[in-house]
Amino acid sequence: MQPSAPRSSAQRGVTFAVLAVAASSFALLQSLIVPVLPTIQAEFDTSQTTVTWVLTAYLLSASISTPLLGRVGDVVGKTKVLVVCLVALSLGSLVAALAPSIGWLIAARVLQGVGGGVLPLSFGIIRDEFRERMTMALSVIASLTAVGFGFGIVLAGPIVDAVGFRGLFWLPMMVTMVVAVVALLFVPESPLRTPARLPILPAILLGGWLIALLLGLSQGNHWGWASPEVLGLFALALLLAAAWVAVELRVEVPMIDMRMMRRRGVWTSNVVSGCVGFGVLASFGFLPQLLQTPPEAGYGFGATITDSGRLLLPSAVASFVVGFFTAALIRRFGARSVITAGLLITGSAFISVALFHNETWQLYAATTVQGIGSGLVFSSLAGVVVASVPREQTGVASGMNANIRTIGGSIGAAVMAGVITAHDGLAGYPDERGYVIGFVVLGIVVGLASLAALRIPNSHDLASAGALADAADGELGLVPAAGAVPAREAHQDVIRSGSSDERVV
Repeated sequence: MQPSAPRSSAQRGVTFAVLAVAASSFALLQSLIVPVLPTIQAEFDTSQTTVTWVLTAYLLSASISTPLLGRVGDVVGKTKVLVVCLVALSLGSLVAALAPSIGWLIAARVLQGVGGGVLPLSFGIIRDEFRERMTMALSVIASLTAVGFGFGIVLAGPIVDAVGFRGLFWLPMMVTMVVAVVALLFVPESPLRTPARLPILPAILLGGWLIALLLGLSQGNHWGWASPEVLGLFALALLLAAAWVAVELRVEVPMIDMRMMRRRGVWTSNVVSGCVGFGVLASFGFLPQLLQTPPEAGYGFGATITDSGRLLLPSAVASFVVGFFTAALIRRFGARSVITAGLLITGSAFISVALFHNETWQLYAATTVQGIGSGLVFSSLAGVVVASVPREQTGVASGMNANIRTIGGSIGAAVMAGVITAHDGLAGYPDERGYVIGFVVLGIVVGLASLAALRIPNSHDLASAGALADAADGELGLVPAAGAVPAREAHQDVIRSGSSDERVV
């Protein structure tokens, strides 16, 4: 196994631009349809439960595709699989734009969800190509995933006003197709490979327990939470999840390496990622609905799609800007402190939404604070995960982290929907206390994640620790970034943090 040859600055610039657009496009397609779900429901004359699957199907497909395609990229080549993911995004967008029924639209969203592979593939390509600039590149790409989600909600209103809701799919189709061509022609393929068979059975079991769990959560209010159908789905999800873990521990090539999950830097980052996904994705999905609720319901502002989308603009901007400073903050305070602070900030923002939402300025302030907090977390986790595993496991490890965030988001959205729709209010709208309880739950879940964050192995420089992990195997001869801790001192930092048994930060 040989490291990739050095690339010119121009090649790196093109590569980074492709990865940035790819990650942003995937994130945008997560959220563009969120503010217009009521419009889609009316367009196809369907129920709220059914239309929610337009979002859930995308997240579910991404949950399965993300770790699987991260593994495929490690085996056959990251750039090749990245192009496949971008083509899937384009074809899925085309089918969605032409969908004649809600069933076709949900199927198209499943195809779009295959694009979730762009995240672990992007992280893997950065690890292969960017070397001493890896930490900054990882932070920016990770931030773009959060920013893209926020801007998707902001952009949805103007696009729908201009070209209708189908324009939400035509525009991404054109962008992702162009990026796929550019990636195919100009992004160099890494010579690094990890020959292995593909984990088909683990993927089937993972999809099975996720479908059973999400279907039970989405139908709980309709069928009854104590109904045989819902309890049966939860029991099936538990059995399939147990079988999935057992198979992952026994197969020669797992999709998600459960033994790798025991690494302190990995399991703590995954717990944090799942909890933040639970809170952030669910809050973004329901804040626009809160604003769009007419005042006659006793709360809400009767906002338009465009107006409600603007609420999340400060969050998106704050999250993006914070990403540029995260590497410096980690060098100064350590990853553990930065992530813990981000979690507490984000959790407090959700509690603020629950308690103070009578004026729009209160919501603007809360979402801005939330953007700062989640920006600190998202842009820090990528570096922790990548620095916690050997080079050849970068794709699957980062894919697992992104996957757990998506799973957390799909579960959070389902839980939030169950809490809100369980309380009937005036004029057929949910009662205000449903939103209060829901956002308190989000705040508690994110706040509790700080307990896991306190177990993250601490270091004041992810870049040097990542170099240390690779140099220990003789795979790279990286020079630490300016201000980095020398390798020997970084090794002592790892030992002092209580993780001397791991090659982790």
